Amino acid sequence: MSREETEEWARHWTESMARTAKAEIEPETDPELPAANFTNCAGVNGESADDGRFTLRYSVRAKLAKSQHAAGIRAIRDTLKQKGFEIQGYRSDPSKDPVNLVDASHPKDRHSVSAEDLNEELIVLIVSTPCLLPPGAKQQQF
Repeated sequence: MSREETEEWARHWTESMARTAKAEIEPETDPELPAANFTNCAGVNGESADDGRFTLRYSVRAKLAKSQHAAGIRAIRDTLKQKGFEIQGYRSDPSKDPVNLVDASHPKDRHSVSAEDLNEELIVLIVSTPCLLPPGAKQQQF
């Protein structure tokens, strides 16, 4: 996928997670914290390719009352399991910070998603991709 297609795909995922949790995504207000954060891929030995490879970490905040955090994040976890994700971590523990969280990855597509409570009225939803090569690019060999 291209960077634009990847960002749209990640936006779709976070919107779907927000709907599942019954949360409302907050508009981006801080240019220092953009939703999409693209980085170059590094090889196994630290190589940096010039072929356009990239990863994306897409993160948004969603409004959800604290009393609904546990149910919302549990609903996200359950939906991810139904979609074939492997749950890497889950908790709902008031003695921890964050109290509620889920981390999951897709075994085939290798992307990962996370959700956790941020404060009294917000949760954060994150989608991360593996290293992707844009369409038409020839993969550089090391």
